[in-house]
Amino acid sequence: MSSYEQSRVTTSDLPVYLNLALVTMIWGGTWVAGRFLAGSLSPAFAASLRFLLASVALLGFLRIAGIALVRPKVRQWLQLAMLGFFGIFFYNLCFFYGLQYINASRASLIVALNPAVIGLASWLLFKERLSRLKVIGIGICISGAAVVIVSRNPHLLSGTPDAWIGDLLILGCVLSWGIYSLFSRSLNQSIGPVQTVTFSILLGTLMLWVLALSRGEVDVAAVAALGTRQWLSLAYLGVLGSALAYIGYYDGICKIGATRAGVFIALNPLTAVLAGAVLLGEQLTMPMCLGGVLILTGIWLCNKPLAPGRKKRIL
Repeated sequence: MSSYEQSRVTTSDLPVYLNLALVTMIWGGTWVAGRFLAGSLSPAFAASLRFLLASVALLGFLRIAGIALVRPKVRQWLQLAMLGFFGIFFYNLCFFYGLQYINASRASLIVALNPAVIGLASWLLFKERLSRLKVIGIGICISGAAVVIVSRNPHLLSGTPDAWIGDLLILGCVLSWGIYSLFSRSLNQSIGPVQTVTFSILLGTLMLWVLALSRGEVDVAAVAALGTRQWLSLAYLGVLGSALAYIGYYDGICKIGATRAGVFIALNPLTAVLAGAVLLGEQLTMPMCLGGVLILTGIWLCNKPLAPGRKKRIL
């Protein structure tokens, strides 16, 4: 491959990188929004409402775009049900229950492990070759995210007596998101990212509502008592943080792979810090800036085109 061709490939991937950066920046705000809802609704009911909104938004998007739902085959239904269980049902129960025990900063520190988990699982399960550059990039991303989060809240590592419960639950988010990211390959190729996300969200939403109803957690009075901040948080979680962001993420996986797309998740804590500085007047410190530089460097290393000779050996 000539240097011109490499440059052209890199340039063609730029919209994918921008899309993934926007998606993960949106997800950076979901931790704060989830924290706002944590004390207002039960975890199962909050997750059910979030994905009810996401389902309505997705179906509305498909109707406006003139996209008809396909008819999955039996095997595809089983795959979609698995994605709905891990990526929607299990992930969001861990998300909302976890935020009852630990704060958003501590949770985002654990979620920063996502790129490493996705990269390792890709290597173990799908024999994806990880170049030394990718491994270094993933390590730098995690280090940068840790620097940003800890420098923003130096006391978060001390936690509370029950913090370990929240840690385990948020670790469940990491594991379930790894499954959701990796086991969508064939579906993304056969029915496309939009259909895959729509069906997995619809199935996951159904599971959440069955759980909420069976546990008697559907509380109309609690919904009526929600304030403006809680309703905005719910809308953010459902429409931006679920419907649109999930499509954007799967589209990125389809185009550049799970490992390269997964490293963008390290932008979540950086987004939270920048949003706090812009919207809340919080101070940016040198460690935060250093962490941001490390995150961006790690993402660049993971997505840097290989030299022709090395590419042949790695791939």
